[in-house]
Amino acid sequence: MIKILYNKTMELAAHPQAIYFLAIVSFIEASFFPIPPDVMLIPMVLMHPSRAWLYALVATICSVLGGIFGYLIGAFSYEQFAQPILYTLGKEAQMASFSQKYNEIGLWAVITAGVSPIPFKVITIMSGATSLNFVVFVGASLVSRGIRFFIVAGLLNFYGHEIKIFIERYLNWVFLLFLILLLFGLSTDGFITRFLLLVNFLEIILSIIFG
Repeated sequence: MIKILYNKTMELAAHPQAIYFLAIVSFIEASFFPIPPDVMLIPMVLMHPSRAWLYALVATICSVLGGIFGYLIGAFSYEQFAQPILYTLGKEAQMASFSQKYNEIGLWAVITAGVSPIPFKVITIMSGATSLNFVVFVGASLVSRGIRFFIVAGLLNFYGHEIKIFIERYLNWVFLLFLILLLFGLSTDGFITRFLLLVNFLEIILSIIFG
């Protein structure tokens, strides 16, 4: 099923109205669709290098808007469905504790998911469910999605097909490594604090992905 969706999404990159489909895919991927916009963005930039920055801008804006939709899904579904169930089970305190922990590292969670292999939709929905500050969420989404799509577009614009394999295989992990280095900093100041922050973040991500 995923393979079929992947192939269909890639085929849309050659459509005469591909930019509109890129906008749609960027929006829905941030909330529920499993195929990332890169699948369309990469071939589109290679076919029309002069439009690289336009494509990156469209992907960024629509992905952030889709992220806001995912945030609302998380907020609505929690209030309407999850919260009553947790109350019945007597688990509200645990959820409150989890939400507080998530909000402490929410900025980094959104930024990391925005540029790394971690599914962005997971973080957008979780941010809504835990009531992460909306301004922080939108700002972090805009920065991280912008970095991701503009770097991809820029690399393809300058280096063409030669850089395509590197982007598809390794760029996500380069982004993730950069964020880890940024989190720890280049000095030992606050090393323990950053280490504990990273551990908490990884615990939350693993609990989300693996239940």
